[in-house]
Amino acid sequence: MRIVILGNSGSGKSTLARRLASEHDLAHLDLDTLAWLPTSPPRRAPDALAKLTAFMAAERWVIEGCYADLVAHAATRSTELVFLNPGVDVCIAHCRARPWEPHKYASKHAQDANLPMLIDWVRGYETRTDELSLHAHRALFDGFTGPKREQTEAPTT
Repeated sequence: MRIVILGNSGSGKSTLARRLASEHDLAHLDLDTLAWLPTSPPRRAPDALAKLTAFMAAERWVIEGCYADLVAHAATRSTELVFLNPGVDVCIAHCRARPWEPHKYASKHAQDANLPMLIDWVRGYETRTDELSLHAHRALFDGFTGPKREQTEAPTT
């Protein structure tokens, strides 16, 4: 079992990935943990693809993220692609309710300080055309020829 989960920030990718990892004893990778260097402003890690490839050597995993290029690479070995697309309003509500993510932020205060920027970014999901946009996610999903499913309701814990 090798599952890739794609979607906007706040779409429920981490919730679904944690549940699948627990239920099926899968290694779990959040692409945020390898995509960015902790610089100000953050910049893309040059070794992200190599680290992703190394993780994919395992036989059983779930990978989640919003980076179309990295997700497309992971999808080459996946047994299923899941596109979480619950809508921008749901994603924003999830971002506001998100507990502290210590693997991404030094403190809850630092995470909360980033919330206005995150919400603005989530709002732009349907209009942007970058690799983190609905446009890129839809193109990846529609072009994927393996087993796939689009989920328009956010997963629950």
